[in-house]
Amino acid sequence: MEPKRIILYFLPFLFSFSGWGKTHLLILSGQSNMAGLNPALSFTPTVKKLLAPDDVIVVKSAQGGQPIRRWYKDWKPASGDTPKADGLLYDKLMEAVKKGVGDNKCDTVTFVWMQGERDAKELHGAVYEKSLAGLVKQLSGDLGRDDVNFVIGRLSDCLNKQPGNSHWMEVRKAQVDVAEQNPRGAWVDTDDLNGPKDGLHYNKEGYVELGKRFAEKAVELIHKAR
Repeated sequence: MEPKRIILYFLPFLFSFSGWGKTHLLILSGQSNMAGLNPALSFTPTVKKLLAPDDVIVVKSAQGGQPIRRWYKDWKPASGDTPKADGLLYDKLMEAVKKGVGDNKCDTVTFVWMQGERDAKELHGAVYEKSLAGLVKQLSGDLGRDDVNFVIGRLSDCLNKQPGNSHWMEVRKAQVDVAEQNPRGAWVDTDDLNGPKDGLHYNKEGYVELGKRFAEKAVELIHKAR
């Protein structure tokens, strides 16, 4: 066999060997609008396409109607001692991450977060920025790495025009501020995903588009860090 042909013969095997590519972990979490997102419809396919031929691990753990204190264990209200944080959904998320990763060594980790509605409704907007930044730091510490990327889905504007929703605006601003103050952070706009009725939850097309936006922004951060 000629030398050139030998190289061409083995080339597919070289690129299929895992040691030649990187492994990217993407962690999705949050409340109802994350729970409604099916990664398989647009998020995972988009990430895999943009990061090919690298390996991609996608882990999602989300639950509707939940405040950030169920993830961030050091959460404190603006005043008083209640309500209290429990971090149970964070522990559930970390178990899912452990199971999803298995024995793989991940070269990059990206956290995708879609949450905040409950905190706005409970009037905890004043502490949301500190809480969200703390959650990212908590996750980074528990994973033992200082290079975690994160993408935040900003709350849509569906409740902006209703009286007494200043906390909704505070949470929206906090999400943007946390993302823009960290070189590894980014945020995506969801104001156009509410559908014709401008509801709190997105329609089917909205969730597909949200997954695509999350994926593109996550890959952008991964490429930026290289």
